[in-house]
Amino acid sequence: MEDHLARTSFFVGGAYGIADIALYAYTHVAPEGGFDLSAYPALNAWMARVAAQPGHVPIEA
Repeated sequence: MEDHLARTSFFVGGAYGIADIALYAYTHVAPEGGFDLSAYPALNAWMARVAAQPGHVPIEA
């Protein structure tokens, strides 16, 4: 994911789409499972871009 997102803003065609929605669903909660994502700047930037999309509804615990 990191390598791909270092070259493009989103996963398919450089535009936000269903692949981003599907991958974001689990990736953004990886830290809750003990995965440290701090070493992945492109991944973190992508998660911020996805969260900034119109209509994004954050999951509140």
